[in-house]
Amino acid sequence: MSINIMLVDDHKIVRKGLQFFLKTQADFHIVGEASNGQEALEKIKQWMPDVILLDLMMPVMDGVEATKAIRQTYKDIKIMVLTTFADQDHVIPAIQAGANGYVLKEIEPVELAKAIRIVHSGQSYLDPTVAGQVMNQVQHPTNPSTADHQVNDEQPVEALTPRETEILRYIASGLSNKEIAATCSITEKTVKTHVSNILGKLGCADRTQAAIYAVKHGLDVESNT
Repeated sequence: MSINIMLVDDHKIVRKGLQFFLKTQADFHIVGEASNGQEALEKIKQWMPDVILLDLMMPVMDGVEATKAIRQTYKDIKIMVLTTFADQDHVIPAIQAGANGYVLKEIEPVELAKAIRIVHSGQSYLDPTVAGQVMNQVQHPTNPSTADHQVNDEQPVEALTPRETEILRYIASGLSNKEIAATCSITEKTVKTHVSNILGKLGCADRTQAAIYAVKHGLDVESNT
């Protein structure tokens, strides 16, 4: 199945570079591009992309505002921020605005393709550096309400089975379903079932929220070693 992708970046050379690589992927189709968030909003209805690769710093309307605006109307379109900024002052607002993924422009092309496919499948994807910023914000929040907004802390971890707790730890460490399956010697399908159960029991919308929950409750792998 083809993944329809829209590119939003104010630098034409960046858009052309992305097009050059993404067109080498058989399952990717570039439906259009825009130079800022406002232009993207005006063109989305025409192109109806599955995934939007979105820069943060743009004129007229930046990436965070564009993400908020897109989310208000298009709930199912996946948004992945592609930027040079890895600090929490950029990461946290983008995630709160509704971004499904956040990667840095220094990402390897193969990893970018992987990230697009993961986001398109309905999962969240955070660059490892970005994930560290999110976890740091949770562990040492300068604004506690920012972190608390992401997670429903009323759901008890005791609701999880031992296996689900184990898998939650691996989610928090950034492992993919495939990597968790190999680590636990179970099938990837079984991992997906466990992840779905974990999200349901904890009241988390996605893996990112589950990872934040894990760190806040001392369930990440690092805190367990």
